[in-house]
Amino acid sequence: MASVPRIARAALVASLALVVTACGAADRLSNVGKAPALTAIQDPTTTPGYRPVQMPMPTPQSVHYNSNSLWRSGARAFFKDQRAGRVGDILTVLVTISDKAEFDNQTARSRTGSNASGTGGAVGAGINTLFLPGGTSSENLVTASGETNFQGSGKVDREEKLQTKVAAVVTQLLPNGNMVIEGRQEVRVNFEVRELIVAGVVRPEDIAANNTIESEKIAEARIGYGGRGQITDVQQPRYGNQVLDIVLPF
Repeated sequence: MASVPRIARAALVASLALVVTACGAADRLSNVGKAPALTAIQDPTTTPGYRPVQMPMPTPQSVHYNSNSLWRSGARAFFKDQRAGRVGDILTVLVTISDKAEFDNQTARSRTGSNASGTGGAVGAGINTLFLPGGTSSENLVTASGETNFQGSGKVDREEKLQTKVAAVVTQLLPNGNMVIEGRQEVRVNFEVRELIVAGVVRPEDIAANNTIESEKIAEARIGYGGRGQITDVQQPRYGNQVLDIVLPF
């Protein structure tokens, strides 16, 4: 009886997958021959899934003012600092990713065991005569043997490089002065849209004088680079294959 709920759940998942596939297919059919639409420019804080960032804050300290001075604390120049520092300001993120990893692991295991037990002498002769059929002997009454072999190997050879620039907007000021930024860039070439997303937490001190910051100085960095369009669709498995990969247990 326990298999009935499992079958019902599998049928429900398959039905939902068919509905989603039908909806997605209808949308794709309506866009046949058309270039992928660009996302409308909007406030990042109103997009689905946006959540304000909460980080551990240091103990608040009293603000120090310089009496009778034209110099502002924390400024890099005598005049107004042009670097981003308020919600809505824009700064340029220099995205530079150069990762390379190479691993090669091999594992081998082997085990062999053998056990034998029997009875000899007069007791063994009596057992052979009274209990065992002809041609057998109690000297090898019980024999057990086992053998186990295992071999495994794995290799990872990965190399990733990405170098680009993207403008980001300050979406939040944290109590300690750090800023939460988020930037999105979309470039459409023929029937393919390339997307670049950058988000994270930055310190005002890490912003250069030309209002740029390197991606390696972004805390809790979230950098995504991908695309959508005809080329991306061809590179992905069909919806049916993806559903089967999730549902099938083997």
